[in-house]
Amino acid sequence: MIKEAIYHRPKNEFAYAIDERTIHLRLKTKMNDVDKVTIIFGDPYDYNQEEKCWISTQKDMIFNGSDGLHDYWLVSITPSHRRLRYGFLLRDEKETLYFTEKGFYQEQPKESGFYFCFPFLNRIDVFTPPVWVNHTTWYQIFPERFANGDSTINPNGTLPWGSTAPTPTNYFGGDFQGVIDHLDYLEQLGINGLYFTPIFKAHSNHKYDTIDYMEIDPQFGDKTTFKKLVKECHKKGIRVMLDAVFNHSGFYWRPFQDVLEKGEKSRYKDWFHLHQFPIKPEEPGNYDTFAYVPSMPKLNTENEEVKKYLLNVARYWIEEFDIDGWRLDVANEVDHAFWREFRRAVKKVKSDAYILGEIWHDSMPWLQGDQFDAVMNYPLTTAITEYFAKATLSTSQFANTLTSIRNLYPETVNNVQFNLLGSHDTPRILTISQNNKEKVQLQMLVQFTMAGTPCIYYGDEISMTGDQDPGCRKCMIWNKEEQDLEMFSFTQKLISLRNQQKLLRSDKNFAFLEASNEENTIIYRKKDDDNEILIFINNNDINKDVNVPIAYQQKQVVNLWNDEKKSLAHTIRMKAYGFCIVKLLN
Repeated sequence: MIKEAIYHRPKNEFAYAIDERTIHLRLKTKMNDVDKVTIIFGDPYDYNQEEKCWISTQKDMIFNGSDGLHDYWLVSITPSHRRLRYGFLLRDEKETLYFTEKGFYQEQPKESGFYFCFPFLNRIDVFTPPVWVNHTTWYQIFPERFANGDSTINPNGTLPWGSTAPTPTNYFGGDFQGVIDHLDYLEQLGINGLYFTPIFKAHSNHKYDTIDYMEIDPQFGDKTTFKKLVKECHKKGIRVMLDAVFNHSGFYWRPFQDVLEKGEKSRYKDWFHLHQFPIKPEEPGNYDTFAYVPSMPKLNTENEEVKKYLLNVARYWIEEFDIDGWRLDVANEVDHAFWREFRRAVKKVKSDAYILGEIWHDSMPWLQGDQFDAVMNYPLTTAITEYFAKATLSTSQFANTLTSIRNLYPETVNNVQFNLLGSHDTPRILTISQNNKEKVQLQMLVQFTMAGTPCIYYGDEISMTGDQDPGCRKCMIWNKEEQDLEMFSFTQKLISLRNQQKLLRSDKNFAFLEASNEENTIIYRKKDDDNEILIFINNNDINKDVNVPIAYQQKQVVNLWNDEKKSLAHTIRMKAYGFCIVKLLN
């Protein structure tokens, strides 16, 4: 065995509690190097006086997939007294090896002190994200471009709805009343969560350059209208999540204007990361900003006054308007200490509020139960779009990447990860799919059959197009003759199916049964104690006969897409860019 490739640490995604009694343990080994892994575990204080050894139990680990370099193994343990010592027994055809905290051994160590330690399963340490999130299908709204419901509050120079292409500076008058007017549409689609990009008073049309965190931008309406919007959403069972821009403010925010005016004498000079005086608001500025954008000065969240102000903002919109969550912009550039205080403040006001960070990379430091509930799952986005839309990943690479993503975080985190295919920051999914709607449907199929909470970017359900910002921020199409109603129905059905089949919302016993580069076809499985679902995908531009795994041939199934009951044959005939979802019948 390749010892250098065997890896475990007793924390984070490798050892975590999923509830008050149960612990998940993971192990990583070289791909195809180990045949079987067994966990050896017990209470550290259980000792056999006669045998002069620690008393332990054994349980086989489950193979949890490969990422092309490593194999992953998983086991669920219920410690008798919530204390745990454990090690790993690894086997291949030639060797038996014991892996413990102290290293590798040919014979099993007899003392518990040799083994990895999970000291005590304290209830307060169990990561408990809001239960409702896993049952939610989100819909992201860029307020300026969704619907104009009140023309009396249009900004100066507002253009007729959809009359021209979007630019970074033009306005079409989208507002809260427009959203209220179309809540029935969202309810019909099956949406039960709305994520709004920033709604606070700002200089730009995108609103990520805040002028006043305590006021709504007048082009969207007032607080009365927003309160009505939230209440109407809640009546329909729709949650509301707002976008918090706490990494940076806008250029015209009063404290920054005070610094520009008074320089070193400003009482707000320590609210920002200023390099020298006088302040030079041009690129590159002599102060820290979002990227190199001088109109977005970075906030000093280590400053006590800044912290007090922002935490008050976080509480205010929950207390006064009953919002259900915060999406945190550029979350990785804000200090961890601030986010810990943020979580305590938010959860004290609303214990089941959803805290979502915008982070595009490995986010384990933010997902240990003391900061965020989840992050925007851009690694999943990238894998799906690169395989189906761009064809830059092979089938096996796609399967390997999804396995890696699934093993990146604890299962409790994966169940509430924010799974998206596009947003206001990315080209439209149909555009990067070269306007191939069947490719888009395959991508949505994968998105909606992964653990987590899926999000639709407004208009994707009716096949809107658009390239990178500002192209992806077109006005929503409301003329039904211009909407793709077939795509709407497809999306509607996918949401309904996910709601009906809880197994689709988890990664219970997830496994790729086939990921063939030669055939360019995929079969993956989900299974719990009661049900088993298989998903077949043909990612080819021609019809295919896809081989059914031998273990499933002649099994009785129901096709969840059309409710047809049948017996699985040796193959399934699948159309170009087609799919099949079947559930085994007992």
